[in-house]
Amino acid sequence: MKVVAVCIGEKKLINWKGKIVETGIFKYPVKEIELDFEEVVSDAIVNRKHHGGIEQAVYAYGENHYGYWKEKYPNADFDFGMFGENLTISDLDETQIHSGEQYKLGTAIIEVTKPRDPCMKLGVRFGTQDILKPFWNSTMCGVYFKVLQKGKVRPGDELILIKSSETRPTIAEMYNENRIKKGQ
Repeated sequence: MKVVAVCIGEKKLINWKGKIVETGIFKYPVKEIELDFEEVVSDAIVNRKHHGGIEQAVYAYGENHYGYWKEKYPNADFDFGMFGENLTISDLDETQIHSGEQYKLGTAIIEVTKPRDPCMKLGVRFGTQDILKPFWNSTMCGVYFKVLQKGKVRPGDELILIKSSETRPTIAEMYNENRIKKGQ
């Protein structure tokens, strides 16, 4: 797995169906990002309850998933960062990544923590809340990481597994359990 893009976003106020919504989901590629223990430096985090913090410092999404969503939503603007991810990763497979696995990435060390549950802001990004049910019904949820060692990451950096956790649940298994709990 390699980094295809590194992305950050600014806080935005948008009018969503007559209501002003504050969001940081509109991310765009940059040359390099810096991972800190609770966030990606210079990346807007609007809702700290659901984003950022120790367990959700960095969000990664699979480049390999983009084709599936492009086919379902051909009118959406599919630049990297579309899913609100900080890292767009080649060949990311949530069915093969286990909670607790640790990776060296650039000059950082990161650990897999949990899947991303979709919220209405993903629908805002896509221009329709219709994305939420198909997103829930897939295992293409992306991965949250905690940062064990601060560092910088650039496109082309490789995720190098330094600690396996194959006895722990995969991100897809955790995601399906979340979906069931939330009645999705």
